[in-house]
Amino acid sequence: MLLVRIVLFSWKEFCPFQSRRESGKEENEGPRTVVGVATFDSNIHFYNLKRALQQVSRWMLGATPLMELMIAAGKAVPRLQLEHGLAVDRVYTGSFMTSLDMAGFSITVMNADEAILDRLDAPTKAPNWPVGADGYRPPAQIPVPVPPSHTNKNEETSNRPKQLSPLGHILEAAIEAAATAVVNLRDSLNEWDSKVGDGDCGSTMFRGASAILEDIKSYPLNDPAETVNEIGSSIRRVMGGTSGIIYDIFCKAAYAQLKADSHSVITPLHWAGAFEAAIAAVSKYGGATAGYRTLLDALIPALSVLKEKLTAGDDPVEAFVLSAEAAVAGAESTKHMLAQAGRSSYVSTDILASVPDPGAMAASSWYKAAASAVKDKYRAS
Repeated sequence: MLLVRIVLFSWKEFCPFQSRRESGKEENEGPRTVVGVATFDSNIHFYNLKRALQQVSRWMLGATPLMELMIAAGKAVPRLQLEHGLAVDRVYTGSFMTSLDMAGFSITVMNADEAILDRLDAPTKAPNWPVGADGYRPPAQIPVPVPPSHTNKNEETSNRPKQLSPLGHILEAAIEAAATAVVNLRDSLNEWDSKVGDGDCGSTMFRGASAILEDIKSYPLNDPAETVNEIGSSIRRVMGGTSGIIYDIFCKAAYAQLKADSHSVITPLHWAGAFEAAIAAVSKYGGATAGYRTLLDALIPALSVLKEKLTAGDDPVEAFVLSAEAAVAGAESTKHMLAQAGRSSYVSTDILASVPDPGAMAASSWYKAAASAVKDKYRAS
């Protein structure tokens, strides 16, 4: 018998129903992310399982409402059936192993033949096992939905202008450079994160950056505010975990600030204002600030230098480049910080001292790449 255990994940990190209720949008990423991590990003492969009778168990960790646990079941099981070809013959959902105040869930997938199923269905006096004392097994089949459409954003109506303005060309170059830098950094981010976190920072950032590179063909690049909004949409569609939520907040705050300034031409100071608003929102909702060993340790120094240079009347492009150097230095400085947020706060100081914060390194990477692209674009013009 082969038992595959998907380790416990934070509910709010992988299934942030609570944090997204306010938007009124359906949450689709949680169980999809969990199943995807086990399938593609680890040494566990569902394809090693027999495409026969399968048993799936999922249990909450004590502080997850039953309704949300059922939502997880309703989304995870169809994915196993539709995308991995598994015949799910038993589904057990309940509070099998709990902690008093831990929010989250665990999924177990097990090969099962008829003999194992008979034992699972056998009478038991275990009070919380979902089988009647007489062996009666209530139906647990979850209807298989129609397979989702795989239409890409680029196949829909494009908002890309027929003719890009000079600002549109610069914005396109900066976005492409930033996303490409993150894509190229995936393995390093995963390596760092394997020592101080979950080991998937690079994979998570890679998904977001890849989506941006794919979707940029339809971005309204002549409109800075709407372009930032579309970047947020790309991130929100594919990035799970804390990083996805943080960057979604970042883009929404920057968009709101740029939109407020849309009555006038967007200037470098407007960009700095949007950057500042985005950082403030991430700090407010993420609970971190400078010195917490997060992406803010790269972005806050960058903002400080950018505002200082622009206020002094320095060349905006040069100010951007110098602020990127501050971002890189800030990210590197996280090696010497005690973590006060995220998974890293549970890691020993000896390990932290040799590894930079992956989130800060990712942020400094895309920021520096964007600054270099803007500089090259202006130099070529």
